[in-house]
Amino acid sequence: MERKIVSRVRLYLHYVSINVRSAMQYKTSFFLTTFGQFMVSFQVFLGIYFMFLRFKSVKDFTYSEVLLCFSVMLLEFSLAEMFGRGFDSFSGMIRSGSFDQVLTRPRGEILQVLGSKFELTRIGRMIQAVIMFAYGITHCNVDWTVLKVLTILLMIVCGTAVFAGLFIIYAALCFFTLDGLEFMNIFTDGARETGKYPLGVYGKKLLLFTTVVIPYALVQYYPLLYVWGRTDKVWYAFMPLLALWFPLPCLVLWRFGVHHYKSSGS
Repeated sequence: MERKIVSRVRLYLHYVSINVRSAMQYKTSFFLTTFGQFMVSFQVFLGIYFMFLRFKSVKDFTYSEVLLCFSVMLLEFSLAEMFGRGFDSFSGMIRSGSFDQVLTRPRGEILQVLGSKFELTRIGRMIQAVIMFAYGITHCNVDWTVLKVLTILLMIVCGTAVFAGLFIIYAALCFFTLDGLEFMNIFTDGARETGKYPLGVYGKKLLLFTTVVIPYALVQYYPLLYVWGRTDKVWYAFMPLLALWFPLPCLVLWRFGVHHYKSSGS
């Protein structure tokens, strides 16, 4: 079992290496695209900045707290998009018939799809997220403890898993539609934009939806309440772990799609 895991990790790193070397063949294009990714997120930041010039808080949440909230959500999304880009662009693999080749190879199809695309240019968004995060943690007056640091790490890891699960759903639906369904952007890009503010500000119905259906709130709102000291419920720090249930049904849907897949005929 250990050897299999090590072998798969090595193979995935080899895939990543191939994608990185490919991107570096066109360095100007890579840096311009990375800068473009940075500027897209920067526009959202400007929207928050100018709003707080007019309003001092959003339902008692301060500017630095909102920046910390948005930076964590943006970092989660960017990491999922960077490493899970193969699922996000899976529709092209279906239309071209490339997935037929994947099924004939001795390695698992999930590993191959993951390794088919590694979007290093998303580091532009990550740089933006890190800058906002650094500002947020230094201006929130948080009494940092080991548990609060652990909470932030759990948010990032588990939040990345939630977004990766959404990309898997997007890919799984392609087995039946042969093309990506744009409505899925509501739950990926839409969540990234909605998550720039604490999810509790949108009302109880949306908070409930993002707690029990697509668990964004478990990796954003509740743990941040503990980090900010707005609640003394220590178990809020571990709520990101509850979000790890979400990728499981996503993988079940993926397996269902693979089982019922018929070649596109390309």
